[in-house]
Amino acid sequence: MQTIELGRTGRQVSAMALGTMQMGGSTDERDSVHILNRYLEIGGSFLDTADCYEWWAHPGILGGQSEELLGRWMRDGNHRDEVFLATKGSAVPIYSPDLWDADGNPNWELARRTFEGAGAGTLRGALEGSLRRLGTDHVDLYYVHVDDRATPLEETLEVLDSFVREGKVRHLGWSNVRTWRLERIRQLCARNGWTLPVAVQQQHSYLRPGAGVESSSIVNAEQLDYLAEHDDQTLVAYSPILKGVYDSAAKRDGHWMMDNYTGPDTDARLAVLAEVAGETGVTPNQLVLAWLLHQGAPRVLPLIGPRTPEQFEAALPALDVKLSEDQLERLA
Repeated sequence: MQTIELGRTGRQVSAMALGTMQMGGSTDERDSVHILNRYLEIGGSFLDTADCYEWWAHPGILGGQSEELLGRWMRDGNHRDEVFLATKGSAVPIYSPDLWDADGNPNWELARRTFEGAGAGTLRGALEGSLRRLGTDHVDLYYVHVDDRATPLEETLEVLDSFVREGKVRHLGWSNVRTWRLERIRQLCARNGWTLPVAVQQQHSYLRPGAGVESSSIVNAEQLDYLAEHDDQTLVAYSPILKGVYDSAAKRDGHWMMDNYTGPDTDARLAVLAEVAGETGVTPNQLVLAWLLHQGAPRVLPLIGPRTPEQFEAALPALDVKLSEDQLERLA
């Protein structure tokens, strides 16, 4: 496992991060521990979780299962000093019985309207809860999980800065955020001497979002350009293989992840991807991860979120793929 510098902090982190969203939910304890141990075994260290994971899998509960599982794993194996630990706050929905239907299915529309937000008191309570569940006195990276435009940025940035000054957080990040907000955050941090977020976690993959897609969560050309110009912030790419759709045309057909990625160049990019995958002897999913690892302007740190040990193992060949300049130009 190679490492890259997080922003310009001097801190080296694994070039591929491990997302633990489904651990303690869709992924049971045994498989979760197996994946975590294997990740350490291959030299990985960057673990990503959030306080809301995985509320939608447990009717009546608002998350915390992933953090609790990680806390047990770190305690039982004495792993805390071996990992770069990231968690997030602001996205837990306000409790309502209407968050789940009679069959236990989550009401995402309600959850997106009622997330708790990034007010100072809310974030402080969220961080304390995360530290308790994780069984640690600090996290290495703390994200605002969902950009909260109802709370003044000054309030959010000031309390985040206090977390760093108190030693409870080493570095800050922001997720699901528009480019103009990133620039506003930068200006306020410079003006007030507050700690600048060094990680920007967004949905990013090989396919480009289609024309007219307006999502604060998906990287567009403007955001790529902005992050290329500001290399003190690293792009952490979640859902890099779009639920694994690259390996199967049948899976792509009608898959909800493709809703944002249908455009005039989609077929052409998929064709080049298949061609280069054949040349390199890997699957299209693996090639997408390898391509992201090769990006330099901006640097991209893919975040994988395997549900099973088999899915985890399937991602690993990407770490060994070396793409030629010709192949990178064709994939560009």
